[in-house]
Amino acid sequence: MNLEIRQLKTLVALRETGTLVEAAHRLCLTQSALSHQMKELELQLGGPVFVRKSRPIRFTGAGLRLLALADTVLGALADAERDIQKLVHGEAGRLFMAIECHSCFNWLMPVIDAYRPHWPQVELDFSGGFTFEPLPALVQGEVDLVITTDPQPLKGIVYAPLFDCEMRLAVAPGHPLACRERVEAADIAQETLITYPVLPDRLDIISRFLAPKGVAPAIRTTELTLMMVQMVASGRGVCCLPNWVLDEYANLGKLVSLPLGDGMWSRVQLAMRADTQATAYAQDFIRLARAHCFASLSGIRPVQLESDS
Repeated sequence: MNLEIRQLKTLVALRETGTLVEAAHRLCLTQSALSHQMKELELQLGGPVFVRKSRPIRFTGAGLRLLALADTVLGALADAERDIQKLVHGEAGRLFMAIECHSCFNWLMPVIDAYRPHWPQVELDFSGGFTFEPLPALVQGEVDLVITTDPQPLKGIVYAPLFDCEMRLAVAPGHPLACRERVEAADIAQETLITYPVLPDRLDIISRFLAPKGVAPAIRTTELTLMMVQMVASGRGVCCLPNWVLDEYANLGKLVSLPLGDGMWSRVQLAMRADTQATAYAQDFIRLARAHCFASLSGIRPVQLESDS
């Protein structure tokens, strides 16, 4: 039996997503290609690795043994690749970070916690706030990494896409819009829109959804995502946040999450100067960020990766 790394990665994706569809999305494969890959593996083994039509996917004894192997092999492979990069390119560096996508702060901290032990000589720090302009600061060398959903064509700046997420409107369970299947721009005209305290043209719901329709609702701001959700839940307004933020609260019945029109998706990206992105420590940060997000955030979609993968 000749196992392949791609087969082990597929098994891990199936375990973490629970469905063939989501695993195929994460691996940037079609569902049929993933199914074919699993059939080839099962032919090699002489038996199934998971129970068909189980949801979430339930693994057989053989599948569980392969998953244990995958955890060992893929972990060792990642450590070896990291060590080799350190030997070739060096271990020291700097990653000063800034955030334009403020709801991303919650997943960023666990990524940093996982990153620090592997790169203790890389200096990490945060810069700015809600009045800080991250991308111009990146060009000037004041920061080294910006998390953004609004990439700008800037000289020397490159973007590493992490994932796509759907921006949705959150309303209280008793709100008149709560029974809708979706909302249109006109539905929000008389609402109080609760946002982060940033310029309106940096907010997707305004620049991409409301402004093109000439809709300008009242605005109320807060710096904290949790406060925003609590204000919505208590009926003091509506807000627009990524699906992975709202799912937790919607599942608890604290609010209702609604699509904007036919669905409005944003791409979360890491902006860096080209020389920074080429370093081994930056590439490992990108890898860890993608791995953590797809393992822990619900409803996100993979981006077809190119040379930055």
